Amino acid sequence: MGLIIFPIHFCLQVLNLAFWATLAVTFGLLKFMIRNQGLRVPIDAVLKVIIAQFGVMSVAMIKFFNRIDIDYKVNGELNPEGWYLVVANHLSYLDIILLIAFTHERIPTPKFFLKQELIWLPFVGVAAWALEMPFMKRYSQDFIKKNPHLKGKDIETTRKHCEKYRDAPTTIINFVEGTRFTPAKQAAKGNKFKHLLPPKAGGIAFTFAAMGELFTNILDVTLIYPGSKGVIMMDMLSGNLKQVIFDVDILPVKPELIGDYFNDAEFRDGFQQNLNQHWQNKDAKITALLEELKA
Repeated sequence: MGLIIFPIHFCLQVLNLAFWATLAVTFGLLKFMIRNQGLRVPIDAVLKVIIAQFGVMSVAMIKFFNRIDIDYKVNGELNPEGWYLVVANHLSYLDIILLIAFTHERIPTPKFFLKQELIWLPFVGVAAWALEMPFMKRYSQDFIKKNPHLKGKDIETTRKHCEKYRDAPTTIINFVEGTRFTPAKQAAKGNKFKHLLPPKAGGIAFTFAAMGELFTNILDVTLIYPGSKGVIMMDMLSGNLKQVIFDVDILPVKPELIGDYFNDAEFRDGFQQNLNQHWQNKDAKITALLEELKA
């Protein structure tokens, strides 16, 4: 059955992406050409509708072809006019689609911090540029040693984009692991966590420093795809996605999360300890949720 579903579902998802991406680029270019801020406001509103409808339509097709309900479990109340920092584990490109659909009519349109390489992805890269998503270029420690002038460049990108997001309610989504989880990556990191990769503190710390006083809450999103043992996107496109767990905890923005991460060693150590402890709790939560399914 998957051999029949895959080409149909794949083509429909590509068409959905291409349609909304084309609209995003069209209105993005129009916005780029207009310098009057007042005239840009309605274009921004259209762009928000575009990204929301892409996610909603994509998820509708996922539900149809996989015959599953995607239950967004939110432990608390959300505000469409609030500022939110979403912290999520990262398992698949499907995470992005689910997060976009989740924000629709619940919280403001999301902004993702994307890897620089994604700018070359067909439709996605140009559309993300038009939607003013920040592209992050991460450098290895060895590369920084050879090119010290690039140290902190990715953090500077974070700062510039965070300044743009201060003018209107915004949702910023940060995959703090920095990359998608795979068993190979987990083994390379030393197996500190059972279901996660170690979190990277720098980017999220700087986001707090730039916008911490604006955030209404932190949304801690836990994503699980029970029953998927291979490539999650392939399971989804083939109609073999068994279940999706999308669990959201609403957390306060505590004062101890805001500080000078790069110049205050004491704050940096405390921030890293808090984030690592949170990630350990998240890892334990995933284990508990999976055990519940077996019971």
